[in-house]
Amino acid sequence: MNNKPFFELAYKINLIRQLMIVTGQTKGLNHPETLKYSQELDRLIFTTQKTYKSCS
Repeated sequence: MNNKPFFELAYKINLIRQLMIVTGQTKGLNHPETLKYSQELDRLIFTTQKTYKSCS
């Protein structure tokens, strides 16, 4: 099994999570940019779960 897609998704998730945290702290939790990162994080987590489920 090739683990590269999982590592790439994990990297992206951590990056977006950090961006969301910093943006939330500086601009507020309801700022459109924070919400954009939150939605992107949800999408990445869903993709990871879907990918993991299809491999097991």
